[in-house]
Amino acid sequence: MKEIGREIIERAASGDTAAFEDIYREFSSAVYTVALGITRNRQDAEEATQDVFIKVFRGLKGFMFGSSFGTWLYRITVNTAINICRRRSRRGMETAGYDEARGVLPAGPNAADEEALRRDASERVYGILEKMKPEHRSCIVLREIEGLDYSEIARVLSIPLNTVRSRLKRAREALIANSRKEGHDHGL
Repeated sequence: MKEIGREIIERAASGDTAAFEDIYREFSSAVYTVALGITRNRQDAEEATQDVFIKVFRGLKGFMFGSSFGTWLYRITVNTAINICRRRSRRGMETAGYDEARGVLPAGPNAADEEALRRDASERVYGILEKMKPEHRSCIVLREIEGLDYSEIARVLSIPLNTVRSRLKRAREALIANSRKEGHDHGL
């Protein structure tokens, strides 16, 4: 995630709605992407995004600049998305497909075929991700999709570095095992 100037955060914390709107515009897409990666459901990701920015709005006055704003925002996003997953699993709801949250097909002579192959691979990977515990899925999303390093993930999730390593190891093992079980071992 990008960083935003301290003065904008301070203005937003003091009630400047234009400054808060700047924060929202800057980070809402990234928050939605992370939430979607964890929840695997467009409506849940939208709900998480709304919840995150309500929490940010309420919590800005208490933000002490002890960590970067991006790290703080990731932490809120991951925790909110995990909580939504837990609520959903308690209610027994099924998740919607990733493709529903996807955009328009790219143009080009073979675009439909390429998109179909990419979609199939994405469906398999995200189908396997859905079988993971939210805690493991969040580590994989932050590492493999968002590109955070291990220490950044530890800060975002407020867990020890070794816990990040073990969760990623278990998540990767689960990805590989499930991929092989489904007969789709394509370099996972």
